Amino acid sequence: MSGAGTVIGAGEESLTGAAGFERMARAIRWLVVNREAQPRLAELASVLGLSPWHAQRAFVRWTGLTPKQFLAQLTLEAAKARLRASESVLGAALDLGLSGPSRLHDLFVRLEAMTPGEYRAGGAGLELRWGVHPTPFGPALFVASPRGLARLAFLGEGGLEGALAEARADWPLSRLIEDPGATEALPAAVFDPRARDAPLRVLVKGTAFQVRVWRALLGIPEGAVASYGGLAAAMGEPGASRAVGAACGRNRIGWLIPCHRVIRESGALGGYHWGLDLKRAMLAFEAGRSGVLADAA
Repeated sequence: MSGAGTVIGAGEESLTGAAGFERMARAIRWLVVNREAQPRLAELASVLGLSPWHAQRAFVRWTGLTPKQFLAQLTLEAAKARLRASESVLGAALDLGLSGPSRLHDLFVRLEAMTPGEYRAGGAGLELRWGVHPTPFGPALFVASPRGLARLAFLGEGGLEGALAEARADWPLSRLIEDPGATEALPAAVFDPRARDAPLRVLVKGTAFQVRVWRALLGIPEGAVASYGGLAAAMGEPGASRAVGAACGRNRIGWLIPCHRVIRESGALGGYHWGLDLKRAMLAFEAGRSGVLADAA
């Protein structure tokens, strides 16, 4: 997304607006998949169909990083460095996110959990409307309920059919209706908080412990990461790191409930429902937006 006053080169017009989401996402995925070969700028430019100069400008405008810096953020060492850097700010942020009437997550996201009765009923009588829309990380399935966003699933190897099958399994007695118009405003609301004039309402379906973990995730600032054990300790459950990891795996609101910000104490990424390549791309993207840069020299 171009900032105010940014001059866009003649070769970059196709990378602006919604149409540019998928093209730049393809470039990001290409860098992630080919990271071990440390591809050169000229190779990325070829993927984008731009000159090297325009490709670098466009990539920086979208991610906040040069391609070289982005590649540096995909390494294990970068993850370890981010984990160390996050320790000093994470405790206070999570304390704010988990306590008090002005919880941090309520400023940005209003998370509402289904009641135990609704959970047992499998979503009976609930009407869910869905659409597929571009995002900075490729196309994603957005599902809207009368009580807010109920699903954000990235279309990986399973594609749309796989994402819809998961949605039907999670909401077996609900009615799923294809209605892109009902979800078309959600991508901007999710990926550009400036587009929101109120906290984004989100409806989740999970156990009481899973909902606690998802609320805690909302307290991890962009650019920071937490370990599974550190998040469990912040929740007052110091022995529950595996249960925290399992709850992260059950999260169905990708990006917005940021389970991608939780990694292992070793700096290894751990798991991610939509694939580790996507998790790497998200962490690198957030490092650029928040100014957390690894040494790219």
